[in-house]
Amino acid sequence: MDKKRGILLVLLTAIISGFSIFINKLGVQGIDPYIFTFLKNTLVAVFLFSIIILAYQYKKLKQLKLKQWFQLALVGLLGGSIPFLLFFKGLTLTSGATGAFIHKIMFVFVAILAVTLLKEKLNKALFIAAILLLTGNLLLLKLTALTFTSGELLILIATLFWAAEFTFSKHLLKNIEPNLVAFGRMFFGSIFIIAFLATTSKLTLITTLTLNQFSWILITAVFLLLYVFTWYNGLKHVKVTTATCILLLGSPITTILSAIFLQTTITFTQILGITLISAGVIITIYFLEAISAAYPKWIKTKSPIKAS
Repeated sequence: MDKKRGILLVLLTAIISGFSIFINKLGVQGIDPYIFTFLKNTLVAVFLFSIIILAYQYKKLKQLKLKQWFQLALVGLLGGSIPFLLFFKGLTLTSGATGAFIHKIMFVFVAILAVTLLKEKLNKALFIAAILLLTGNLLLLKLTALTFTSGELLILIATLFWAAEFTFSKHLLKNIEPNLVAFGRMFFGSIFIIAFLATTSKLTLITTLTLNQFSWILITAVFLLLYVFTWYNGLKHVKVTTATCILLLGSPITTILSAIFLQTTITFTQILGITLISAGVIITIYFLEAISAAYPKWIKTKSPIKAS
């Protein structure tokens, strides 16, 4: 039951991600991306703290040991600050399609880290799913050629940071409540970002924001809140490799939303890409979660990939 709940929550995260990316594209226009990220993350940290209070989890927050606070700060550093700064800088130096594709291969890095550090057992079906997911994203993003400049390097480093954070968070979820891990990511991430803004003299840009821009920040913050809430609560019960594969469903959703509301055209190639991504996610869920739950011995004897 917990595993099914986890899969459903991560699927919901992917749907929210698809909507969130679409809305962020509309809302971020005219706003410094670092200011946008800082204010959005700070609002989410406040929202999460309110949820912790309302859910009577404040005692658990107070009971956290010093080591666990340092671990949450590390989550904020790895996932809530540095990668955002690198990613946005990288996007200014490369094409959106190339940057998006590099970000979408995160599940490959997560799989390597999960097998090595978390001792997750994966079966051969993952390779089939990986081929479908990678090919699907190439077609969906209409990426015909891959370049590798300083922009791509920054995005790759950001993706590695996020992969490390997801893997580390999965480890922390054994002993720390999901809402507390999410709060740590957003709270400490905001602290690190404000330090960056202060050293680069960008904080004053907040005073230039209009009421309309603040409204967009609030709207996107709500979507981010839903994202981190469903993600960490789902990740607690699902393999981190499976979870990051499911997240790739967000791209087709964003593409469909753009076609509906922005009148963009979906080509046959993109339709094929959406189909392959969907097939890859289905295979991931079925073979890495459903089959492993129903036939654990089959997974163990047929095709485990163990860390050396």
